[in-house]
Amino acid sequence: MESLPTTTKSERRWRSKPLQSSKPSLVLAFFSCVAWLYVAGRLWQDAENRTLLSNLLKMNAAQRPKVLTVEDKLAVLQCKDLERRIVEAEMELTLAKSQGYLKNRLPQSGSSSDRKLLAVIGVYTGFGSRLKRNLFRGSWMPRGDALKKLEERGVVIRFVIGRSANRGDSLDRNIDGENSSTKDFLILEDHEEAQEELPKKAKFFFSTAAQNWDAEFYVKVDDNINLDLEGLIGILEHRRGQDSSYMGCMKSGDVITEEGRQWYEPEWWKFGDEKCYFRHAAGALIILSKNLAQYININSASLKNYAHDDVSVGSWMMGLQATYIDDNRFCCSSIKQDKVCSLA
Repeated sequence: MESLPTTTKSERRWRSKPLQSSKPSLVLAFFSCVAWLYVAGRLWQDAENRTLLSNLLKMNAAQRPKVLTVEDKLAVLQCKDLERRIVEAEMELTLAKSQGYLKNRLPQSGSSSDRKLLAVIGVYTGFGSRLKRNLFRGSWMPRGDALKKLEERGVVIRFVIGRSANRGDSLDRNIDGENSSTKDFLILEDHEEAQEELPKKAKFFFSTAAQNWDAEFYVKVDDNINLDLEGLIGILEHRRGQDSSYMGCMKSGDVITEEGRQWYEPEWWKFGDEKCYFRHAAGALIILSKNLAQYININSASLKNYAHDDVSVGSWMMGLQATYIDDNRFCCSSIKQDKVCSLA
């Protein structure tokens, strides 16, 4: 009878050892896996952080001011130097213009002398005033050869008119045709000839006249005024060389605040509680010396216009060292016998 195989204690102990040693291995493998996952997670998190930080640095770098190189700083300095020289050149140009060196001064037909003129007289007119112009040409205002001889004496006379609201229409063509035969117009190309634009006309006249002629005086005359031309010339000759002269029949008066009334002033509230105009030359006849006309020409873009051109001119003179010359001979509606103007 065969005996069953038996195992000894030593064999059993030997066989049980692998089972006991595998437990630490499993634990070690588990912790190794956890450690690997932890390290991998940290590396991934670090990579994400680095990406985020890189993007933030790029954004900050774009927002921060650029660090200028030496070449960049030199370029900036050159630009500033150029800007300074431009400002200086503009100041010199303004000074030159104020002294009469006008780049855009154009010779006018009929001015046969290079010497300084005594006066440029501008007579306001409109599109429908041809009959009145012909009356003036046949009375106090010379025409043809007589007009040229007057210019040789240093006095230029022109009818002053703007352009039609519809440029190039029959109104403009009629004026151009009349001027081609009479040659006695000063056409204000940038001014629209209309009743509501009349307050701006004085600014355009004095500016354009100062650009086109070098004269001692510039005279604005309304279209309802007859002039004693020789009397006016005598007065101006006597005052030749007097700078900053603002001449006329000086007046002041109440500011009309009621809309719809004649001479209504929309900006009446600017004239104080008394509602009274400051002293100014009546609009029928205004005379400015050369430097005052040039001031208007240089600063025309910033000069304020009121509802009436004589008030506007007076407001421009108030801020200057102008010499106000109130001469009764320039009061066209007075009864004085020696006045140089009268209502037509």
